[in-house]
Amino acid sequence: MFYKKDEKGYKSPVEGALQKTLVWGARTLMAEFKMKKGAEVPSHKHLHEQTGYVVFGKLMLNVGEESFMAEAGDAWCIGADVEHSAQILEDSLVIEVFSPVREEFIPS
Repeated sequence: MFYKKDEKGYKSPVEGALQKTLVWGARTLMAEFKMKKGAEVPSHKHLHEQTGYVVFGKLMLNVGEESFMAEAGDAWCIGADVEHSAQILEDSLVIEVFSPVREEFIPS
């Protein structure tokens, strides 16, 4: 599967954030998140391991009992079923990979 940059197909999972699935396979799914300063990703957990990378921007990640200030070039891996949230401190672009595939993120 290949992806060619396209401005269509974004969804808004929370106010101030846009999510778009880029590619997926049998075991992983890659998504792009465009987030506005001031947006908040509420605390949640899911069965997927989640690995992320900040292309630009700044956000505070809260993972379990830890907090992490993520800026351009920083990355993380959140284990399956671990509670996490985020506060977006600057307009940000984040790429995340989920395993197993998040079926609800596959475009219809």
